Amino acid sequence: MFNLPSLTDMVLFLPAILIGLTFHEVAHGWVADRLGDHTARNMGRLTLNPIVHLDPVGFLLLVVYHFGWAKPVPVNPYNLRTDPARGMLLVALAGPVANLLVALAVTLLWRVGVYQSTPYLVKLIMISIIQINVVLAIFNLIPVPPLDGSKILAGLFPAQAHYIYSLETYGMLILVLLMFSGVTSRVLWPAVSFVVRIYAQIGNIHL
Repeated sequence: MFNLPSLTDMVLFLPAILIGLTFHEVAHGWVADRLGDHTARNMGRLTLNPIVHLDPVGFLLLVVYHFGWAKPVPVNPYNLRTDPARGMLLVALAGPVANLLVALAVTLLWRVGVYQSTPYLVKLIMISIIQINVVLAIFNLIPVPPLDGSKILAGLFPAQAHYIYSLETYGMLILVLLMFSGVTSRVLWPAVSFVVRIYAQIGNIHL
């Protein structure tokens, strides 16, 4: 048995996760496009329409368990006008960076007082956008395939790239084991809390 999220949880979570996933995936495709691989553009993935980026199963799991995935943006590393390992590093890094920039943008809107003229619910959604985008950024930096961190690691250590990518078959299993063993929570949540506190200080947000 599982508990369905409350209406309040849904109202706070859905806008934040849709914004986070959309900007994350578009950033991957945009950087790949700038580097010469137009696969994402040709498949209509350079759009801010969140529906295009949703994986039905991954999104359902996100809503119910807050753990899931979006539809990965297709990238052909051999189309990139740079070394494939370096190019994939930049493409992979773009997703987490986009999430951090989204969180920063909302933080700055809060800082200049936009929240003061909005309903209380909008203020909560703004805070949720900041928190969830930080979670998405840091979670995706975990160096386990298929997360972005594995591609970043492969780009930093190209001689080991084959070994790193060979783990992709077992990547989801490794992630589940790390999560249920508590390893990710001991590393992830302190990092998330640290970054969120920095944003809170920038925006003068009292969490």
